[in-house]
Amino acid sequence: MAELATVARPYARALFEAADPATARSLVAVLQRLALIASEPRLREFADDPRVSAREVGELIQGVLGEPLPPLLQGLLDAVLENHRLAAMGEIAEQFRALVDAREGVSKATIYSAFELSAEQLADLLPALERRFGRRLQAEVVVEPELIGGVRVVVGDEVLDTSVRARLEQMRTGLAA
Repeated sequence: MAELATVARPYARALFEAADPATARSLVAVLQRLALIASEPRLREFADDPRVSAREVGELIQGVLGEPLPPLLQGLLDAVLENHRLAAMGEIAEQFRALVDAREGVSKATIYSAFELSAEQLADLLPALERRFGRRLQAEVVVEPELIGGVRVVVGDEVLDTSVRARLEQMRTGLAA
């Protein structure tokens, strides 16, 4: 089977182009819930059964979701099920979110910290990082004790490493030279 990213790309792009820019952000949240449901192994097993129709799988997903899907997402779900691409739903959600973020000038940032950051500390840190990277950031914090102190920030392919571990490594390299 083709890479999920390759399979997901046309679905995500089509949804992005069809979505109203004013409501695209709200579709991201619903699409992520849909992807979470689609990742359930028992649902995938049910969907892969050749005796089960795409309509039956769609009805089951609707039942689990508990609310009607917006028409645009209903059309996406129908197309995904008809083409037996339920496994790509998580990647479709990720690619769609990335497209919406790019249009809105938002980038995903992963902040690795030696210690848990409070909401207050994150609120203080985020404006400085946004100035440094030149765009709005949607931050996720990951605790990585081996950093010893400081933070390491990854935004796309850019890295800002102010951790104690990185500084010690720089000192070691300098002393070894």
